[in-house]
Amino acid sequence: MKELDIEALVDNLDTVIAFIDEELEEAACPPKIQMQIDLAVEEIFVNIANYAYDPETGPATVRAEVHPDRSAVSITFIDHGVPYDPLAKADPDLSKSAEEREVGGLGIFLVKKTMDDIRYEYVNGSNILTIVKGLKK
Repeated sequence: MKELDIEALVDNLDTVIAFIDEELEEAACPPKIQMQIDLAVEEIFVNIANYAYDPETGPATVRAEVHPDRSAVSITFIDHGVPYDPLAKADPDLSKSAEEREVGGLGIFLVKKTMDDIRYEYVNGSNILTIVKGLKK
């Protein structure tokens, strides 16, 4: 498992994506799956940067672990901001037009749809969100 400790700032997104991509490339991740993971990582990290410590900033930890058989990758995001379970919010009603839908929630909905597993827990003052994606085509 590799770990990146970084300030939760949108300006650090490129560093986070580069960290994840390095792990995915070592695991010979197919480009389509890498793109899905990168979009999920972007959504989650930007949400942490924008909301976890608002109006201040704070630290975030990103952990990447390619499973020993290279069948999947687990990426964990840890912050010490406001407790927030993104999985508790109801999925957006896609039968409504964009104008009729409540604002927010579409990004985490897309993460839930593209990842194979997503888990949240709040432990000892930390938000811990883990996404898992299979690396086989």
